[in-house]
Amino acid sequence: MKTFCGRANPTTGALEWVEEDEDYDYHQEIARSRYADMLHDEDRNMKYYQGIRAAVSRVKGRGEKAIVLDIGTGTGLLSMMAASAGADFCYAIEVFKPMANAAVKIVEENGFRDKIKVINKHSTEVTVGPDGDMQCRANILVTELFDTELIGEGALPTYEHAHKYLVQEGCEAVPHRATVYVQLVESRRMWSWNKLFPVRVETEDGEKIIVSPSEMENCPGVPSVCDIQLNQMPSSDFTILSEVLTMFSVDFSKPVRSASTCYRVQLEPVKSGKAQIVLSWWDIDMDPSGTINCTMAPYWVKPTSAFQWRDHWMQCVYFLPNEEWVLQGEKVLLTACRDEYSVWYTLQKAREEEENKADVRVESPVCRCQAHLLWNRPRFGELNDQNRTRQYIKSLMNVLRTDSICLCISDGSLLPVLAHYLGAEKVQYFLLGWFFFCCSSLFFKANHLEDKIKIVETRPELLASSHLEDKKISVLIGEPFFTTSLLPWHNLYFWYARTAVSEHLASDVTVLPQCAALHMMIVEFQDLWRIRSPCGTCEGFDVQTMDDMIKNSLNFRESKEAEPHPLWEYPCKSLSDPQEVLLFDFRKTVPQHCLSTEGSVNLLRKGKSHGAVLWMEYHLTADISVSTGLTQISNEKGNCEWNPHCKQAVYFFSSVIESETLADLPTAVTYTINFDTKTGEIAMDFKL
Repeated sequence: MKTFCGRANPTTGALEWVEEDEDYDYHQEIARSRYADMLHDEDRNMKYYQGIRAAVSRVKGRGEKAIVLDIGTGTGLLSMMAASAGADFCYAIEVFKPMANAAVKIVEENGFRDKIKVINKHSTEVTVGPDGDMQCRANILVTELFDTELIGEGALPTYEHAHKYLVQEGCEAVPHRATVYVQLVESRRMWSWNKLFPVRVETEDGEKIIVSPSEMENCPGVPSVCDIQLNQMPSSDFTILSEVLTMFSVDFSKPVRSASTCYRVQLEPVKSGKAQIVLSWWDIDMDPSGTINCTMAPYWVKPTSAFQWRDHWMQCVYFLPNEEWVLQGEKVLLTACRDEYSVWYTLQKAREEEENKADVRVESPVCRCQAHLLWNRPRFGELNDQNRTRQYIKSLMNVLRTDSICLCISDGSLLPVLAHYLGAEKVQYFLLGWFFFCCSSLFFKANHLEDKIKIVETRPELLASSHLEDKKISVLIGEPFFTTSLLPWHNLYFWYARTAVSEHLASDVTVLPQCAALHMMIVEFQDLWRIRSPCGTCEGFDVQTMDDMIKNSLNFRESKEAEPHPLWEYPCKSLSDPQEVLLFDFRKTVPQHCLSTEGSVNLLRKGKSHGAVLWMEYHLTADISVSTGLTQISNEKGNCEWNPHCKQAVYFFSSVIESETLADLPTAVTYTINFDTKTGEIAMDFKL
């Protein structure tokens, strides 16, 4: 059975109806899940197994039957660990039906059919009693309900309900407790993900400074956590201002409260500086004594511990509402507030009267400037990248004249302001949507440009001569950047918009960027390969059914598609030179025919060919370019450095060839890449 789904095409901009298989959402959920990553997390799995064995042993030691409740069982792994450890019976709850069906099959294949009952319900719907889903309350509670922020997947209300209705008082819990740690830092790089810095522009009239509006400067932002692989952040990019502090703990063996609350700690800065960022992570103790510990601590906190890579649990970056100057040794108070699903932080000077006050409620931050709702964190970083901005300034200086009539097509861009300051006679700016209008209006007002830059509120295909005061556009500019873009080629919407406004362009129009090139390179990932790699067995249990399930969903469609990843967080080495594979000429309209290419790329280094990385390079002018992908190959080993503000496209190969020596190398990887100009989609195929 098929179903029609409405969507806005991110590349063409068209509103379209797409016929999808009724199982499409299910296959997407499985294909893009992190199940493989979790099953490959040996540290997590080993610690859970140790904790479960210890909990079962403690219950048995009291002469009781060990009845286990496993909430969010997934593959059934933790329930099988409990049954193997001697539990008398396990209730494994899984709300996602396809996953619950897989768990039933995995449990049967591993011989635990009589010991484990899989319940396909949300835990809050589970009943207890002779006619219920569970015959009795459990005395061991096992869960894995955590995300990078610990509570973002609803762990607290789930635990709260379980203690009220599903488990015995004084039950054992695995994990037993979680502890959240914080560290105060100063970091221009991370702060640039949250605030817009002034931009200095040298013009014929002297230096101009583009400033952000006060609404943006004073905006607390949004409460959503910024979760990253903090282990890829160089120590040179931040300054530690405090020791690591325990912010709060949750004991899962006792009743848990999910109601909003605040926690407060006093700290003495170990160094003076601008307090801008709270870095946070957590660990879990699998047993009451804390001897079985699984930690997310970054490299500088526990440099001697064996590093376990994982992508399902990372570290958190929280932005303080405003940067605060702190002095070494002068006490300050750090307050963490949380609701059921998120955490946010504030900092204040520690005064004795404040120390004795009861906790003051701090409301969840609400973005008042609209920018934090429109731009994600990498976009803020991109706009604050001075080197990138200089490239655009240099390019604009090359193409603008005093009589230039400019039109900008890009979301939330500085280009209209730069074009005005650099001498264009008239600057117009396409804006779609109320949020964009409000944000840009504030920005233009702060820089006294309300009457200098005209906002055009219409879609490109609806542009009329009256919008442009019957003047032809002599310079069309774009970064290009659009908030709807996920993959690098989605920003080709600029090309489609340029085509839509063709009749309003002068015959000798200058288009900036003049073209874009799609680049590709074969790589070996240090760790990212794990999210697509079959597991086979996990802690001695056969989970091949899960592997088959993921493979089937990938083959449904996703295996033929690339997926976006910020590769600065995921180290890899190049096995080939980067290669340009497709060119998109913005000086011409989008052609009616497809753009296709095929060829081969030579493998130059030994290693595992995990996949291909693709990115766009924009040629602003004939001699000035900006890359959304590779910035350099840093050494002979092929280690790559990537643009930190963009996600690159990763196409994982269905099979991996490992070459231990250069003699083992396949000579090349052949590829076929096709850009369908009607749909704006890129199809690709690679053969090793």
